[in-house]
Amino acid sequence: MRLLVRYLLLLCGLSLMPVGQVVAGLPDTIDKIRGGVVGIGTVFPNKGPDGRGQLPTFRGTGFVVGNGRQVVTNFHVIQKPLDNEKKELLAVFSGEGKASRVYPATLIRTDEAHDLALLEIVGPALPPLVVESSRTLREGEEVAFTGFPIGLVLGLQPVTHRGIVSAVTPIVMPAMSSATLTAAQIKRARQPFEVYQLDATAYPGSSGSPVYDVETGRVVAVINSVFVKESKEAMLHNPSAISYAIPSAYVNALLEAAAAAQ
Repeated sequence: MRLLVRYLLLLCGLSLMPVGQVVAGLPDTIDKIRGGVVGIGTVFPNKGPDGRGQLPTFRGTGFVVGNGRQVVTNFHVIQKPLDNEKKELLAVFSGEGKASRVYPATLIRTDEAHDLALLEIVGPALPPLVVESSRTLREGEEVAFTGFPIGLVLGLQPVTHRGIVSAVTPIVMPAMSSATLTAAQIKRARQPFEVYQLDATAYPGSSGSPVYDVETGRVVAVINSVFVKESKEAMLHNPSAISYAIPSAYVNALLEAAAAAQ
């Protein structure tokens, strides 16, 4: 009888639990962060020689932070020089499908050592994502990342991948000999730091995507599908399907440096 009473009390307690205390699933988290995930590319304000407008180019993914007008992405995403003759401009693409909008952007801060860049858009503020300040991920933790792996091919449609942290690993792998070291590896070996290895596949268009906690949506890292692989997988003929991410601590350092410079 006592066991039955305890069971009934437990059921009542669960039924009275506030909805806010129920942990949100990944679909709810995606809805929460979706508006802050953006595409990074360029636009051409002038018409081409044939009198037609030139199509925008896509370079990678980014995410909104701070006041809603700042955007974090990878440095290699915006590294290619703009075509000044064609008056090419950096741009941020927001929204989905036909509802997407283009915002002119300027580069305000870079951290080449950690392959990060901070842009600022012109226009109304977008929903910012919260960047985790001090948490370090452990092996086995579950994460997700949302971005645009195939760019604008099918329109601006975000794609989400889910996985775990497979390892916390140095950015540069030891080479078999000095002859096999690349210039990039040598440069980065002078400033080694650890990155997250994920068991989920990212593609070039995913570069700059936010990696976030599946329950809270707080950003814990930034996907990097080129910069890290160049260092860690240079000796492989067929690059692996694993992905890497830059810890959020370096994002916070970038934001603090930008704020201090204002």
